[in-house]
Amino acid sequence: MGTLSLLTILKAAGGLGIFLLGMIVMTEGLRSLAGDAIRNALMRFTKSPYSGAATGALSTALLQSSSATTVMAVGFVGAGFMTFTESLGIIFGANIGSTVTGWMVALFGFKLSLGTIVLPLIFLGVILKLFTHGKIAAFGYALAGFGLIFVGISTMQESMSGFEGMITPEYLPSDTWTGRLKLVLLGILSTLITQASSAGVAVTLTALYANAISFEQAAALVIGMDVGTTVTALLASIGGSVNARRTGFSHVIYNMSTAVMALFLITPYIYIWDTLAPGALIQNAEIALVAFHTSFNIVGVMIILPFTHHFADLMEKMIPSKEPLFTEKLDKRLLNEPHLALEAARISAQDEFIALLQHINYILEDPACGKRSDLILLQSALDRTYAYVDEIDLKQEKDAKWKELISLIHLLDHAQRLHERCEEEYRARLVQKSPDFQEEEQQLIETNKHIISAISSNSFADAKKAARINEKQIRRSMLPYRDRIAEKMAQDEITIPSGTKNLESARWLIRVSHHIARITYHMEKAVLFTAK
Repeated sequence: MGTLSLLTILKAAGGLGIFLLGMIVMTEGLRSLAGDAIRNALMRFTKSPYSGAATGALSTALLQSSSATTVMAVGFVGAGFMTFTESLGIIFGANIGSTVTGWMVALFGFKLSLGTIVLPLIFLGVILKLFTHGKIAAFGYALAGFGLIFVGISTMQESMSGFEGMITPEYLPSDTWTGRLKLVLLGILSTLITQASSAGVAVTLTALYANAISFEQAAALVIGMDVGTTVTALLASIGGSVNARRTGFSHVIYNMSTAVMALFLITPYIYIWDTLAPGALIQNAEIALVAFHTSFNIVGVMIILPFTHHFADLMEKMIPSKEPLFTEKLDKRLLNEPHLALEAARISAQDEFIALLQHINYILEDPACGKRSDLILLQSALDRTYAYVDEIDLKQEKDAKWKELISLIHLLDHAQRLHERCEEEYRARLVQKSPDFQEEEQQLIETNKHIISAISSNSFADAKKAARINEKQIRRSMLPYRDRIAEKMAQDEITIPSGTKNLESARWLIRVSHHIARITYHMEKAVLFTAK
């Protein structure tokens, strides 16, 4: 009997391993097959927490990975594609989407017993993966993973039958409030061990199918597994950006609240089944369990959605941003999604550029738009943005993202040089005090205002045009001016020190206008490549 039990345990563990492998392979295949389309759909259709919940549920159902959906949501917030409040809708919806795996196991794994039928599908999937490329290969990979899932379920079913009469509901905590809490903790632990709630749900369904556990015990375990997924997300957010940490804690608080509600719903749920369809709960326990899993997640989302803005405010107060203002979007986790990392870096560089323009207007004594910046902090932000861009690893050097990266490097290079001009405050003061530069000074101030306004409204072509006109006009007036000053110095009409100051001021105006023009040029290019 001992040898039989050991072999049965090993077979069950092997079945779980095959199931997990199938989930990993299928998720990877689906991500390669439709990841970009799903990512674009999330960005396009998420306009509010409500639409976010719908897109989050759908994307998780398609990708078979709530963690992948959550990471994308964090990335979108970090890159500035959506607000934290909108992303919460995606995270809430992902909980609903994650229940699809349970339905797949219950309907196809137990009702249809696909363990043997899917073997040719696995073979076909492997052939497609080995001998084709692109989307077809990704489809083959997903198909092979799909087949492995049901081979794993079939193996677990066979192993569970070996425990018939040996493992019964009496082996687990009894159906009391204390017993249910213990089972919730057991569910959390199982998710931490397997790093996938879907695996725990599959094992629970298999045990329920084999009458090894009661429905009440299975329901409590599933509730715990839902909470367990948040622990994984919370651990993953450690060391991440403030948005990643807010997302992780939001997930924990929301799922724990839903779990408390779900515990109170177990008894009423069983009562409804027994009242509407007596005996059906026993005959269709697996269907009833996945229906319970989906139901309490839907109810939880319906309750929280009207209060999403208040929930987001609470999270922002609990986890305030301690990152420097310009670089808070530079999340290391985004480096796994280069297009999001590029967008986060571009927005950071854009904010740094606006701060430089405001500082220039400040030292030219513009009361309307001038704002003094901490140049040391700004230099640190530029250096960090540069270092972040250097970590972005693009595999293909010919696509639009590569060109966007090149434009971003040029943009930051000119921003560094413009920062150096800002440090030459004494030259800017000479420009501001000299009547010779009154027209050029006012022109530069007005141009900077226009550029800031254009960038804020995403009119990058308008910003580039204004900067280019400004550069041409300043260069057209300053080059002859420098010749006149040099001539006056030669004729002793002005002293060498006085003439040198005027030449330095003219040079400062030319350089500043040039760097502003080049930054707006590369900024527009980077935005155009982002859209491709």
